[in-house]
Amino acid sequence: MATLIIAEHNNSELQPATFNTIAAAKQLAGETVVLVAGHDCKSVADEAAKAEGVDKVLLADAEHYAHLMAEDLDKLVVEQAESFSHILAPATTFGKNIAPRVAALLDVQQISDIISVESDDTFKRPVYAGNAIATVKSNDSKKVITVRATAFDALSHEGGSASVETVDATQHSALVDYVGEELTESERPELTSAKVIVSGGRGMGSGENFAMLEQLADKLGAAVGASRAAVDAGFVPNDYQVGQTGKIVAPELYIAIGISGAIQHLAGMKDSKVIVAINKDEEAPIFQVADYGLVADLFKVVPELIESL
Repeated sequence: MATLIIAEHNNSELQPATFNTIAAAKQLAGETVVLVAGHDCKSVADEAAKAEGVDKVLLADAEHYAHLMAEDLDKLVVEQAESFSHILAPATTFGKNIAPRVAALLDVQQISDIISVESDDTFKRPVYAGNAIATVKSNDSKKVITVRATAFDALSHEGGSASVETVDATQHSALVDYVGEELTESERPELTSAKVIVSGGRGMGSGENFAMLEQLADKLGAAVGASRAAVDAGFVPNDYQVGQTGKIVAPELYIAIGISGAIQHLAGMKDSKVIVAINKDEEAPIFQVADYGLVADLFKVVPELIESL
């Protein structure tokens, strides 16, 4: 019995969620192997080999793996799958893209977004926007799983000494070609790995008012997030969204400003260590999960907070 982890990376370094996925894999019996597929990505394989808990790294280097397209990676994973009882990927956009294709090719169910490993065949995952926890037992010979990164503390990035083994690349899929991508660049921390997050909701009133939150975030060294209502209203881009259909976060400090606290949003941030809510509606659901709540006009309080920091 062994576990294969599909590494998420940018061809120069591993993404943080991969280390959380390794932590989940270590709760399963047997060897833990990381598959690094990319282009000119030997440094990523070496980084994975140094990670605590990794027993072996498989490196597949080919030009058509450069952008981690699921249509190219799925067959590679399936080719390696014979030796593994579990195949894990982080429950990020990357993992959610590739895991269903792998599960379909292997003709097994996918177990999505697990938050706990109960045994080698039993897992817990949130359902109904996190309002209930389902315990799922699978009899499939191979289990394809996505891991909610915020539910597992990452192991150390150093201390390991795994071997790196090169494996053959599969052929480029005729179904897809890489055309281009547009990425939002920011000097602030990435939302899913930030220790502090400042989020705004519909109460911000407009996209221009998010500049105020950005000032606060810069003072705190924080990332900026938003509720779905703020994204749908066009205040901020989609990649700011925190929630069930956005990004799942669990920072040390989450500051919710002008956010009412709909179930969809709470599902994405209620595992934060400390939650601070600022809202002028004292009946707002966000106060039910907040550790600290301030009933006040955000347009008065936030500038005062920025000035005092």
